[in-house]
Amino acid sequence: MTLSIRLRALSLGFAAASFVSLSALDAAIADDVAYDTSRVVTIGGSLTEIVYALGEEGRLAARDSTSVYPPEALELPDVGYMRALSPEGVLALDPSVIVLLEGSGPPEALEVLKKASVPLVTVPESFDREGILKKIEVVGHVLGVDEKAVALSARIEADIDAAEAATADIEKRRKILFVLSLQGGRVLASGTDTAADGIIDMAGGVNAVTAYSGYKQLSDEAIIEAAPDVILAMERGGDHETEADQLLAHPAIAATPAAANRAIVRMDGAFLLGFGPRSAEAVRELSAALYGDAIGAH
Repeated sequence: MTLSIRLRALSLGFAAASFVSLSALDAAIADDVAYDTSRVVTIGGSLTEIVYALGEEGRLAARDSTSVYPPEALELPDVGYMRALSPEGVLALDPSVIVLLEGSGPPEALEVLKKASVPLVTVPESFDREGILKKIEVVGHVLGVDEKAVALSARIEADIDAAEAATADIEKRRKILFVLSLQGGRVLASGTDTAADGIIDMAGGVNAVTAYSGYKQLSDEAIIEAAPDVILAMERGGDHETEADQLLAHPAIAATPAAANRAIVRMDGAFLLGFGPRSAEAVRELSAALYGDAIGAH
C-alpha cells in the first residue's frame, strides 16, 4: 500500500515541495518529517475524530462532509464529500497540510492537490482494529504528537479487546445482512472487505453475504438463500418504524428469519462504520443488539 506525501521544506525555505512516494507507512514515520500543522485539513470522518481525541483540534482549518463528530467539528469549513473533492475548494482554505483517508478522490482532484505546494498525506484504511490503530499512529505523527498517539492507541486497543471479549463465548453466531439502500426495489448489500463486514465480525456476528467483495445489488433469490437472522442498516432520520416497515415489505426480505422476528438494527452510519476512536463503543452497541443478555459481562 503506497503512502504519498508532498513535503514542504519549511526549514530550508524551498519555494516548492518535493514529492516522495513511500512503500510503507513505517518508512514515512521513520523519516521523522516535521510538518507545519498550523492549518490542517482532514478528509475522512475517522481522521477528524482522531484529531479531536488527541486534543489537537485547535490545528484544524477545515474538514470534509463525512466529518460529523464531534458536533464541534461541524463549525469548521466543509470542503465537500471525500469522494467528490474540489481541489480548488480545498486549496482556497490555505491548508498547511492535508491529511486524507485512502479512497478519497476523485483521482484527478488528488492529482491537482499533489501538484500544489502543500504536503498531502494519504492514510490507509482497513476495517479492523489494526486499521484503527494505524490511523492514530499516522495522524499523531503528522501532528507531531507521537506520545499522545501511543497513549490513545493503548486506551482504544484495550477498549476494543474488552468489547470483542463480550461475545467470545457466543456459540451460535447470528447471520447479518447489511443493507446500504433499496434502489428501485433492489437491495444494495454488503459483501466482504467493507466497513460493514468488519464491524459485524468485531461484534461477533457473521456476514450473511460472502460471495463478493464490496457493495452490490442482490437478487431476491440470493437474499432468501442468505437467510439472515438480522437486518442491519444505517439510521437516516425520520420515523424508524416506518423505515423498518419498508424493509420488511420487500418480498425477499419478508421471507427471511430476520423479518419473521422483526430483527432490524439501525445505527448511525458514522458511528457504526467509521473505524475510529468510537469503534469499541459501536461494537458494544451492535453486539448488545445482536445478542442481548447472552453476551458476557465485560
